[in-house]
Amino acid sequence: MNYRTVEDLNADTRRLARNISRDIDLIAGIPRSGLLAANLLCLHLDVPMVDIDGLCAGRTFDTGSRYEHGNGLDDVDSVLVVDDSVLTGGQMTETRERLAKQDFPFDVTYGAVYISPEGHKHVDCWGEVVPAPRIFEWNILHHTRLSDFCVDIDGVLCRDPLSEENDDGENYREFLATVDPHFVPKQRIGWLVTSRLEKYRPETEQWLAEHGIEYDTLVMMDVPDMETRRKLGNYGQYKADVYESTGADLFIESDPKQAAAIRRKANRPVYCYETNEMLNPSFVGRSRRAVSETVSGFKQEPVLFPARSAYEYASRYYHRVMRSRKSKEC
Repeated sequence: MNYRTVEDLNADTRRLARNISRDIDLIAGIPRSGLLAANLLCLHLDVPMVDIDGLCAGRTFDTGSRYEHGNGLDDVDSVLVVDDSVLTGGQMTETRERLAKQDFPFDVTYGAVYISPEGHKHVDCWGEVVPAPRIFEWNILHHTRLSDFCVDIDGVLCRDPLSEENDDGENYREFLATVDPHFVPKQRIGWLVTSRLEKYRPETEQWLAEHGIEYDTLVMMDVPDMETRRKLGNYGQYKADVYESTGADLFIESDPKQAAAIRRKANRPVYCYETNEMLNPSFVGRSRRAVSETVSGFKQEPVLFPARSAYEYASRYYHRVMRSRKSKEC
């Protein structure tokens, strides 16, 4: 899983600023996350900023006393329209089509901090090629692919219980009923995977419903009591087994030790919410999984699988060549 933090975004935006034309007079950000990239880029370039609606309306964001030309576009000769990333190019294509209908008296170019291997078709300049699967700090907990993820509850959706609350009795039930959520995802979660005991399913389901947290499956530990759970101490193995069985694309775990154990045992990527780190499988782990998936794919489609693999390789090579040519023109 290719992951980028806000810190990465700032560093990569700064690098992009050094490589683009010095003649850019205005940065236009594509809402929403493109505004974050545009804000960083306009600060690095020391030029004004605007969103797409403002660009079409002929105004820029207020810049304080730094610029004397006000909030209009009279002194603008070149505009760079920027997004944080381009994957399929749908949003960038929609923006291009909208702006093409405007009779602008200035040049408009298009860019993104991150693009997919095929993203060069949609932009004039970019910072880095980041292939899928990929995800960013600023959208990981609101991503449309949350339905393909396993997500921990305590420590992610809400805080962990205090020691005095974790009594496997009335105090714990009070915690389950009254704890405030850290956030409420706007997307449906695929699998909620928790070390809470199965006997607390009614309280957990009630809390999720009360806070409008939508999900497909709730997986809980099926042991009689917390004392048994502590003696087993197999939290990482339990979650790794669930992760493997679901075929999910990512596990979001709160605890660093458990996150490391899940990654190691499942040989799959794990995002640690507490440390804001993406833990990817080791080279050996990736190699083992790749071999296993290749064998499985060949067994399922002995005729089509080799042809599909050859096409994917040729496509990657073509886009690599085209990116190289285009990057020299920027």
